Amino acid sequence: MDKASLLSVDVVIPVYNSPDIVKRCIDSVIAHLGQSIHKVWIQDDASNMETREMLDRLTYAQVHVHHAVKNLGYGQSVNEAVARSDADLVLVLNSDTELRENFLPTLCSALQQDEKLAVVSPIHDSFFRYHPSRYQRQSGGYIMTHRFQGYGFLVRRELFISMGGFDQQFGRGYYEDIDLGRRLIEQGWRLGIHADCYIYHKSGASFGRGEDFQALVARNRARYFLRYPDARENVLLISNQHLFLDLSPELVDNLNVVMQRGGSIYWLTPLPPPQLSCLQVHSAPVNLFSLFRLMLRGKSRADKRISAVWILEGVPWVWQILLRGFVRLNKLKLREWVN
Repeated sequence: MDKASLLSVDVVIPVYNSPDIVKRCIDSVIAHLGQSIHKVWIQDDASNMETREMLDRLTYAQVHVHHAVKNLGYGQSVNEAVARSDADLVLVLNSDTELRENFLPTLCSALQQDEKLAVVSPIHDSFFRYHPSRYQRQSGGYIMTHRFQGYGFLVRRELFISMGGFDQQFGRGYYEDIDLGRRLIEQGWRLGIHADCYIYHKSGASFGRGEDFQALVARNRARYFLRYPDARENVLLISNQHLFLDLSPELVDNLNVVMQRGGSIYWLTPLPPPQLSCLQVHSAPVNLFSLFRLMLRGKSRADKRISAVWILEGVPWVWQILLRGFVRLNKLKLREWVN
């Protein structure tokens, strides 16, 4: 590790089959992080013989492989591997990720500069749709998020263990990472994404997507929202000539509560895209296309639907009429704000 950081880092990679993909991940870790880490803990989740043999042929001195007797799933695999580490920080990677750079100094610096930052992740390709330059940077250079995604993350090891790691009720995987994020936020911790760090992620290839994939995701989604019903709240906020700094402290506090509980804000504004506070705030221009797109959002997923409309003072009456009709038709909550 960078000597100035005084923090030790181990890498954890849970593995299930896909030996070629796994090998590329491990090779990339050694190539880019070999001088910055102590150990690489590979948790083989009862993979097939081809994968086992590939892992046993590895000659990297830093790599330690554990073969599980039976398949335990992603969450428990990570928990067991992290428990073997004694490092200050643990970088957990999906086995379908590949490193293209050494981003550890940047991620470690973020954790050092913000003592309440629990976990920080590099971005991958799908994050570019968020236009990272539009989001405010926190101390340490990261962007705030309230939705933890476990494809690759640097976490304080003792904190991860003290929180019980990933909840084993989520079984083979999906939503155990988002659940851990909710629990961390409820304990006053922060989550971050660092837009200066990049990792390639071949989504869905690490633990497979078998025939029961959709059923597993649906079951764990239902479990998550039963545990955190407020995470279903998605607010459509419409304003006139308001910058973020123009919003009243009361409104900002209410917006933050929605996001901290796992919900999202969709802000329609006539102004150029504003600087946004975290990844759960989305902005779009006030026009019919944006409005109808949001009205139709989540037709097949109740947790994605707009659940409330908040209207700031000064919004033209035409938009108010359209939105009030949308509220009545869908039996939504309506709130009007005097800024």
